[in-house]
Amino acid sequence: MTKEKLTVGIFNDSFPPTIDGVANVAANYALEIQKKHGNAVVATPWYPNVTDDYPFEVIRYPSAKISKKLVYRAGYPFDPSAISRLRKAEMDIIHTHCPFASAVLARVLRFSNDIPVVFTYHTKFDIDLQKFLPYDPVKTASVKFLLSNINVCDEVWAVSRGAGENMRSLGYEGDYIVMPNGTDFPKGGADPRLVDRLRKEHGIEPDVPVFLFVGRMMWYKGNRLTIDSLKIVKQRGCRFKMIFVGDGLDRPEIQAYAEQCGLSDDCIFTGAIHDRQLVRAYFTLADLFLFPSTYDTNGIVVSEAAACACPSLLIENSCAAERVIHMDTALLAKDDPKDLAEAITFACENPTVIKRIGEEASEKVYLSWEDAVAKAYERYMVVIENYNREKEKNAQSRRIAFLKDIQDIKAEFGIKFDNLMEFYHDKQHDLGIKKDKFLEHYKQRQVGLGNKIEYLLDLYREKQEGISGRIESRIESIIESYRERPEEMFSGMLDELKKQNKRKSG
Repeated sequence: MTKEKLTVGIFNDSFPPTIDGVANVAANYALEIQKKHGNAVVATPWYPNVTDDYPFEVIRYPSAKISKKLVYRAGYPFDPSAISRLRKAEMDIIHTHCPFASAVLARVLRFSNDIPVVFTYHTKFDIDLQKFLPYDPVKTASVKFLLSNINVCDEVWAVSRGAGENMRSLGYEGDYIVMPNGTDFPKGGADPRLVDRLRKEHGIEPDVPVFLFVGRMMWYKGNRLTIDSLKIVKQRGCRFKMIFVGDGLDRPEIQAYAEQCGLSDDCIFTGAIHDRQLVRAYFTLADLFLFPSTYDTNGIVVSEAAACACPSLLIENSCAAERVIHMDTALLAKDDPKDLAEAITFACENPTVIKRIGEEASEKVYLSWEDAVAKAYERYMVVIENYNREKEKNAQSRRIAFLKDIQDIKAEFGIKFDNLMEFYHDKQHDLGIKKDKFLEHYKQRQVGLGNKIEYLLDLYREKQEGISGRIESRIESIIESYRERPEEMFSGMLDELKKQNKRKSG
């Protein structure tokens, strides 16, 4: 029989204060579970200068920085200390949100604690792997590793149907359940005083339509499409203000492109904003949320906009558009600047219709984290029951399968580790050669410098001897003079002293 209050492990390769969508998901899952359902235990890689102050336990395991450009760190999931602490947490189920280090750690604990693992597919990894791993052999190996981690999970979820189909395109052949994400925004707009303050700070007139984007400033988020469409809208004579909230590697290029398109006076780039109430105020200020992304698998920001009765403009057949209906709870357009410009122009010319669509979105699209996690928690119960039922039937074979799984993981990691060490040793060897060359050069410089120092010392000694000789001869002449005329010298001094005393007494 399944316990009423579960201890749930929430595993992810990123966690606040790191800002990304999946880190936000992991944090909200843990908060809602701890607050309403049972106990949450978070496992995530270690980051420097981070203090975890949460109502649930956060266990961080060793990590290494991947590159200078990326803020993410690669975790080491075989750390004995972290595994020991997680085993003692007595988890009933593990929910991993990343198919890399977090999934490997989940597999280890699945074996040691004999508990089920649920995996949620959030990200179109084919795009990320193409961007950061351009070499086919490395990319192929990474996809294979990703799929091996997904396939061993007891149940697989996807945040949208599009996300699930993307997972299948990578080679996943199993079943999946769609489990959408929620938002931490309550339903309703932000404090009107805060909204008015933003309007004044940015100099936005009351009758000027406000468009908004919130997210990472990356080209694959559809920002070029947004700017191209706004350029067309401006050429048609429409006035507007476009606010970009967020930061990212492509932000300088995106901002420069907006200037190139003649939109400098129409666009506002705020940078990253960590204050959730301030982000909520921007959604309340906006008349339309522009999110032409075909990359995102769920688009939590669409729910955030709906919470504030701000309608979204989305791309037809995108994952973000799965839960909306055109002209009822959102505006939809083709993945084309002209078609997007038509929808934006319609919004400028029909503010009443846009307001009505926003209100409908608030009622039909909005999904709170409270409701989203409650649904997931109910499913945890089913997963545990199914797992226990299968465990009773095939206890021995399952343990053997688990053991083989762990051996396979360690073997795969061992090969990768050996390759890494070989690469490291090669680098060390190259560094050693460079070091030897440097030392030889240094020694030669030292010999040269030593010769110069010896020369300077010889010169110094010669100078000293010359000076000493002159001083000594001078002293000897003074002494000789003193010896020859002592009375004369002292009598002169005595006469001078007598004269000075007479002047003082007079």
